[in-house]
Amino acid sequence: MPQSIAKEIHQRIFLVVVDDTEEMTVALHYAAMRARNSGGRVALLYVIEPGELQHWGAVEALMKQEQREEAERLLQTLAKEVVDIAGSMPALYIREGNRQDELLTLIQEEPSISILVLAAGAGRGGPGPLISYIVGQMSGTLRIPVTVVPGSLTDDQLDAIT
Repeated sequence: MPQSIAKEIHQRIFLVVVDDTEEMTVALHYAAMRARNSGGRVALLYVIEPGELQHWGAVEALMKQEQREEAERLLQTLAKEVVDIAGSMPALYIREGNRQDELLTLIQEEPSISILVLAAGAGRGGPGPLISYIVGQMSGTLRIPVTVVPGSLTDDQLDAIT
C-alpha cells in the first residue's frame, strides 16, 4: 500500500509523523514548504497503535478497520494540503504497531527518506514523547537528520525560514 519512493534517492524526502496534535500541522507545513523550495517531496506516516481490546477479537478487528479508514481519510486530507503547498503528492504510509518502532523501521526500509520533521509541543507538557525518544535515546543511531520545529510557528514564520 505505501508508495515506494526509493527511485527518487536524489530528491530530499521530508518525513512527517501524523498524529492528532496541533503541532503536527506545523511540521507538515514546514516539510511541504521545504519540499517546495528545494525540489523535494513529503512523506506522511500514520501509525495505528495496538488497541486495548486484544482479547475481544471481533471487536478489535472492527476497531482496526475503523482506525484504518480514519487514517486513510486523514492522510488524504493532509495530502491535499501538501499538494497545495509543495505542488506534489506526498508518499503515504500506514503502519500498525508502536509509533516509535514503526517510524524507525520505515526510516531503515526506505533509503530515500532523508529528513525527519517533527514539531515540538508548545505547551507545558514538553516537546512530546516522540521528540524526547528520537532526540534522546535514538539521536546517535539515526541515519538521517531530525529537524525539530517549534510547534507555535505561524505559516508566515515558516515561510520566512524555509
